Amino acid sequence: MKVEVCRVSETSVIIYFGHSIDLQLIERIAAFSQMVQERYQGKIYEVVPSYTTLLIEYHPLKVDVQELTKWCQRQADKIANSDILSSKSKIVTFPVYYHPEVAPDLQDLAEEKQLSVEQVIQLHSQREYTVCAIGFAPGFAFLGKVDAQIATPRHAKPRLKVAKGSVGIADQQTAIYPQETPGGWKIIGNCPVELFNINSEPMMPFEVGDKVRFEPISREKFLDLGGVV
Repeated sequence: MKVEVCRVSETSVIIYFGHSIDLQLIERIAAFSQMVQERYQGKIYEVVPSYTTLLIEYHPLKVDVQELTKWCQRQADKIANSDILSSKSKIVTFPVYYHPEVAPDLQDLAEEKQLSVEQVIQLHSQREYTVCAIGFAPGFAFLGKVDAQIATPRHAKPRLKVAKGSVGIADQQTAIYPQETPGGWKIIGNCPVELFNINSEPMMPFEVGDKVRFEPISREKFLDLGGVV
């Protein structure tokens, strides 16, 4: 696997690990993200991992960009071609209430896929997902991959309002909406857990490379946890 390190501004470099979405690649990027933060602790502003790249924003007076670029190239080449990853990923479980009263697309998706609602719930909740990227909105994690039997395209016309906590599917990805926003994902449930709080440390319960599971819960449990119908 060929890795390319490029300088994109006076304070940032980007590392290209590949050109297509691959869950193993996500894990390698997550592991490298941890390595660079440990190596340059106090010298970088932010590390932004994505599906195939890693953007590093650094302090120009504390970091020699040539040394940074060479180090990144060496370490990225090693981790890209190694079978051993040092990613400190964790597993996060989120409760989800799967029901049409909070999931406007659940019944339609089941009918479209010629499945029962219970089968859709089972296929979605019995899989472990990888946090591939965080974006669109603070706390919005793109999770992959859903079972092919329930993979579905976005709505052609996005909704103007998607409720906070909505659990959706778009193509092979699934996600939880951390707040009310416009959106086109097919909504199949709702999670009552807070996903982003600027006053918390950490602000989000997950990072790129972490694993996510969904646990079906009852209406009563959903309401007890603060869910809104």
